[in-house]
Amino acid sequence: MSMAGLVKTSYPKEDITFLLKDVTEEFVESTLEEREAAVRSGAHYSERLPIEYRPSEEYTRLYHSSVEKTKGRLSYLIGLLAHRILANAGAERVVLVSLARAGSPIGILVRRYAAQLLDLDWPHYSVSILRGKGIDEKALETIYEAYPDSRIQFIDGWTGKGAIQNELTRSIERLNNEKGWNLTDDMAVLADPGACAVLFGTRDDFLIPSACLNATVSGLISRTILNERFVGEGDYHGAKFYAEMAGEDMSNDFVDQVSSMFPSTAEAAKEDAAAQPATAERTWEGMKEVEEIGRRLYTGKSDHLIKPGVGETTRVLLRRSPWKIMVRNPDNPDVQHLLLLAKEKEVPVEVVPNLFYQAIGLIRSGNEI
Repeated sequence: MSMAGLVKTSYPKEDITFLLKDVTEEFVESTLEEREAAVRSGAHYSERLPIEYRPSEEYTRLYHSSVEKTKGRLSYLIGLLAHRILANAGAERVVLVSLARAGSPIGILVRRYAAQLLDLDWPHYSVSILRGKGIDEKALETIYEAYPDSRIQFIDGWTGKGAIQNELTRSIERLNNEKGWNLTDDMAVLADPGACAVLFGTRDDFLIPSACLNATVSGLISRTILNERFVGEGDYHGAKFYAEMAGEDMSNDFVDQVSSMFPSTAEAAKEDAAAQPATAERTWEGMKEVEEIGRRLYTGKSDHLIKPGVGETTRVLLRRSPWKIMVRNPDNPDVQHLLLLAKEKEVPVEVVPNLFYQAIGLIRSGNEI
């Protein structure tokens, strides 16, 4: 497998390989206003990148505090997820394929747990998947040809309403039919508040600290890019490497802190995994709330403007044009970073005590009611 032309990363090479074309020198970010206007006019969101959010000192302190408070729970959930992946695969030959970029740190942690606690060497690659475009087929073909006898396990950080799970399912069904492959769409996530994944650590909607930041907790990698000016036929999807952010990079600190807790949480993860089924059925319960909010607050099709869950609401505040956010309980520690971001960006916060999710982010579109 050739590594030529792949985007750089601040992660160690043994942790992950990003199958993404390096477009660092060619691609220039758009302002938030330019990007939102382009999307509203019909352009795909992957054709442009937003300017990366540079966190304030207060927000950075809040991030570090959240890592310290949650790293034990994260470690336990990673262990639980790794055991469930192994049980579901029914074999030890597994290749982890995380979905860039939210899935990348979670994939690294699962790979480390498998190596350190299960004595298994699971290769780990990260590839692009885009809503409305599907998975990067060239990247997946590269992995499939290199590991024809291994179980390919897709990994993401969390679910919202299930858009990426649906995109993965469509891509896998098409590739299996066209190429005669036998891939499964059993995406594994750390948190599945939308109840749309079958493999997960928890279905609680809680703060995963890696959702708080962008490139500086994702190996200094940008969001993935699919723009024909920079990504040609036969290329992997593209990405940028932000070398200028190296002084702010917390990517390795995050995975190091969580993996340092493995020895203290591994026994509980192993016991609980053995006592519970490896998978659970998808109920898509969260989507029901999204549809109701869409009918009540927007005119026209709006599902893509409603981003449920703590992780997705964070993304709305970091890189979209928010209309407002909803929170179930403003005193919950899992939403404090959202309240701070909303204050910094002057975004209204609405408290909705009976909300299914801890938080929901609403994107401005011009068709709000």
